[in-house]
Amino acid sequence: MEFRKKIEELLGSFLEEREDLFLVDLKFSAADDITVILDGDQGVTLQDCLDASRAIEFNMDREEHDFSLQVMSAGLSEPLTTPRQYRKNIGRELDLLLTDTTKIEGELAKVDEDKITLILRYRKHKEVGKGKVDVVEEKEIPYTEIKKALVTIKF
Repeated sequence: MEFRKKIEELLGSFLEEREDLFLVDLKFSAADDITVILDGDQGVTLQDCLDASRAIEFNMDREEHDFSLQVMSAGLSEPLTTPRQYRKNIGRELDLLLTDTTKIEGELAKVDEDKITLILRYRKHKEVGKGKVDVVEEKEIPYTEIKKALVTIKF
C-alpha cells in the first residue's frame, strides 16, 4: 500500500474511534515529515496527540519507510478552516479577512454548512444631528468569502 494512503487510513481509523476529535490538516513534506493538526469539540489534550501518534507509528514499519511524525492541536494562532471549528467557537470574537481584503471583527453567533453569522457592534454618525449611535447588526458571511478567520484573544 502506498505510504501516504496508509497514513491517511491509520489516522482515519483513529478518528473514527474518537468522534470528539477531527482533522484540521495533514501535511507531507518531500522528506516524509508528516504533520497532523487535530482539533476537538472539547479541545485537544496532550494525551489525544500521543494517542493519535501511537495509532500511526505503532502500525508503520520504519525499516520499510523512514518518516518523522508530529501531531499537534490547532492552536489559537491557527486560522479556523472547518464548520466544526467555527461551531465550537460560537460566542467568541473573530477577526476575519475576506477575499476582497475587507477586515471584519464580530461575535460568532451562528454556523451552518455554507456560512457563518457574526454580530457586529460599532458606532456610526447619527443621520440627523451631531453625535454617534451604537449599532448592533447581524451579518451572514459565506465560507467562500472568508480568506482567514482567527479567534480574537482578549485579556
